[in-house]
Amino acid sequence: MDINKLVQGGADEVELLFEAQTHLYKYTYHFLGSLCLKTAIQLGIPDIIHKHGKPITISELVLALNIDSNKSTYLYRLMRLLVHAGIFSKTKVDEQVGYDLTLSSTLLLKESFPTLLPHVWAMFHPAMLHSPEFLAEWFHSSSDLTPFHTANGMSNWDYMSQNREFNDLFTEAMISDSGMMKLVIKDLKSVFERLNSMVDVGGSKGGMARLISESLPGLQCTVLDLPHVVQNLQDTNNLKFVAGDMFQVIPPADAILLKLVLHSLNDEDCIKVLKKCKEAIISSKGKEGKVIIIDIVINENDDDKHELAEAKLYFDILMMSVVPGREREEKEWEKLFLEAGFSHYKITPIFGMRSLIQVYP
Repeated sequence: MDINKLVQGGADEVELLFEAQTHLYKYTYHFLGSLCLKTAIQLGIPDIIHKHGKPITISELVLALNIDSNKSTYLYRLMRLLVHAGIFSKTKVDEQVGYDLTLSSTLLLKESFPTLLPHVWAMFHPAMLHSPEFLAEWFHSSSDLTPFHTANGMSNWDYMSQNREFNDLFTEAMISDSGMMKLVIKDLKSVFERLNSMVDVGGSKGGMARLISESLPGLQCTVLDLPHVVQNLQDTNNLKFVAGDMFQVIPPADAILLKLVLHSLNDEDCIKVLKKCKEAIISSKGKEGKVIIIDIVINENDDDKHELAEAKLYFDILMMSVVPGREREEKEWEKLFLEAGFSHYKITPIFGMRSLIQVYP
């Protein structure tokens, strides 16, 4: 595109340039929307509106927040942006503007279930927030280290093992993410019900495995994770925790579950883990076993909603910034499965941004 021709053109061409300016400004200032969301969470606005029991006016919100009334106009401006972003909604309350929760802000309530508050809050941790700032430096480097390493002086995994606060925050984030699965677990019974045993690899504190074990009491579930993750966790009748390394040995089972594990690994490590998964299911159930993957599948052409496609691409940049992993297109998933020795797979996009992938020997 020749910008000089547009500059010298008529009104239509000039309008295109101003549209381009708006587009650039939108993404330049995109971070302000994230920080306004962070501010609303820090102030506890979603919970205040929820406890209020009805739409709340600015003056009522000022009182509830116990802030200076001089800040009311600034609070209005914050809420105006968050309403535009769909975080809150507005309506009339006695001839005044009242603010209410949307589905998005309902997921930010502390005491609700499901809640994504821990997941959203974890993304605002300085270690996460500043890592993408080093992407340009990382591109110029010949090192395989991640931008997270450049920003924090160590890998994400080492940082997590040395920083208890960050580790706990990340664990709670994963638990809250698994909590969303309770909404669809009843629709997944056919995926698990013919199985006698399952190992949730990298299953952390067992959020996902617990949902499955409670829904299918006849299924013996095992969570495999690092020793410091599963220590002191209590087993139940059909759920136990095992300390181990997925790169070394995965306990035999009819099925292996990998929820948001492979997207944090590079291709080489993914293949190593998948080969261990295949060994585990072959030794337990032979060719009838399977690997069940819950992860993102990028398909820019078929994602009907622009917001869905964009969210997946943001997740991909997050993986590039924080860990050596990536979000993969179907052809990239297929390549991993074939190189790990699997014969076929089935992808079902049923978890919002996530897909269910069943992989067979």
